[in-house]
Amino acid sequence: MSKKVLIVDDAAFMRMMIKDILTKNGFEVVGEAQDGAQAVEKYKELSPDLVTMDITMPEMDGITALKQIKEVNPEAKVIMCSAMGQQAMVIDAIQAGAKDFIVKPFQADRVMEAIQKVIG
Repeated sequence: MSKKVLIVDDAAFMRMMIKDILTKNGFEVVGEAQDGAQAVEKYKELSPDLVTMDITMPEMDGITALKQIKEVNPEAKVIMCSAMGQQAMVIDAIQAGAKDFIVKPFQADRVMEAIQKVIG
């Protein structure tokens, strides 16, 4: 059975890139969100196995959304996505419960390595 993934990024291009990597590797992308507030709503609605979450977004950032998702489900598996130079935010995200992080621009092998590590 394929794992269900929710992709969260304010850039449609980034969502498309990660969706492409995931679908080629047998994952089912069940939803997409472009900000943290949407991410929390979609998480509640879809109960995905994994969330890829951008850190910097309008409305609600990824770390705030991560904390809210963890309140909904403490077992939630979230991988943060960040641009270079956001190390401090990545540390905040890991402390808030993120399982791993991937850096943009996405490299397919690194994305899959993080996902395999998190959901086995």
